[in-house]
Amino acid sequence: MSGRILIVDDVATNRIVYRARLAAAFYEPVTASDGASCLAMAADLRPDLILLDLNLPDIPGHEVLRRLRAGARTRDIPVIVLTAASESDVRLAAFSAGADDVMVKPADDAMLLARVRNLLRARSGVDFSVEAGLEVGCTAHGFAEQATGFEPSAIVAVVAGQIDAARRLKHDLAGVLRDRLVALSRQQALAEATQLAPGGAGVPDVFIVQDDGSDAAGVLRLLSELKSHQATRHSAVCVLGRSGDGDDAATAFDLGADDVVGHDVSAAELALRTRSLLRRKRQGDRQRARIEDSLRLAMIDPLTGLYNRRFAGPQMATIAARAVESGTSFAVMVIDLDRFKLVNDRHGHAAGDQVLVEVSRRLTADLRASDLLARIGGEEFLVVLPDATMADARRVAERLCQAVEERPVRLNSGLALSVTVSIGVAVAGGDSCQPISVDQVVEAADLALLDSKGSGRNQVTFRLSAA
Repeated sequence: MSGRILIVDDVATNRIVYRARLAAAFYEPVTASDGASCLAMAADLRPDLILLDLNLPDIPGHEVLRRLRAGARTRDIPVIVLTAASESDVRLAAFSAGADDVMVKPADDAMLLARVRNLLRARSGVDFSVEAGLEVGCTAHGFAEQATGFEPSAIVAVVAGQIDAARRLKHDLAGVLRDRLVALSRQQALAEATQLAPGGAGVPDVFIVQDDGSDAAGVLRLLSELKSHQATRHSAVCVLGRSGDGDDAATAFDLGADDVVGHDVSAAELALRTRSLLRRKRQGDRQRARIEDSLRLAMIDPLTGLYNRRFAGPQMATIAARAVESGTSFAVMVIDLDRFKLVNDRHGHAAGDQVLVEVSRRLTADLRASDLLARIGGEEFLVVLPDATMADARRVAERLCQAVEERPVRLNSGLALSVTVSIGVAVAGGDSCQPISVDQVVEAADLALLDSKGSGRNQVTFRLSAA
């Protein structure tokens, strides 16, 4: 099954019909007959999407929506409201309560399934942390995401075939949207998509693309372009006008539109739909940021900003394999701060952290961009020099020793501490085509480091070869 969908309707016939339609499309439908069951099942099952009828026997549908949006486990679940009422105020109330879309029953099958596909596709990138089991651990340790409060003003680009039409639509929305509105022609919107930097300050959060009926294919092409360019692919796109009806609407959803609206929509409803798009877009932005942070923390030491041991191992194996293929050698250094325990004991761990950060900065400054530098222990660092001979390694190691020793590390307290490092170096590779054990190379460098420590510290000791 490609998605679990909760169907909430007090009429058994409706539940059966929608269940059959969704099952035929290879979704996993589950059903509820009232608001209380909906809320309980949403929190327990965490469905990928909810089809919600507003006419429920126990709790009004709008109140169910509000409770879903207020719940920590349900606030991000997309909700399509199904209603027999076609009045504008019903749709406005549903959007105000948190609906992602409102469809009048009986909903067209093609349109409904296209909208379901669209919302599930958007949601597939949002549940990474939950599926990976991160949510429970984060919540238990106090790192759960807090409910969002004030949201900053967004950039909403209003796009039409001609700039004058875009300006008229911008004027209509100016009284109901507090966000920054920008009027663009389709050509200007496409130019911005190709020129803006990803994540840049000028990238619109939402594009409202108007289709006046004169060039529906051009509107769909622009939609496809906006969703394919790196700068705008995470921006929400609402198609407004002729393409919001019938088969064209289903096509627009499948091309990546986040919302599709007919030409008769009011400015008030369009504003509420835009707020809904912004909510989902920002939700996705936050999730991507959390994933990027998680990936960064998996390979970066949070104190020094250097790579950690977990990242360094595979990188070193790649460098070793490349050395075998090319017949070149590479050098491995294990670096240890001398008498670092005394720094912590005499001046506190905060001072020790400042020393580690400064030493990391000096080591980084004296290495090439192609060199690997990682913190592999409390005060221990690993350096790997690709395409380096023993002579190259000697020059670099002695330079690193000097860079650390040549001037004291000044603490935030104003105290200056003299710091030195001991370094063990091993070189592997060369003409041999035999596989290289990186563990043996590191062990050789470790033994050389012990020799440096035993010989008085603040020096470099070499192992001529390791394999």
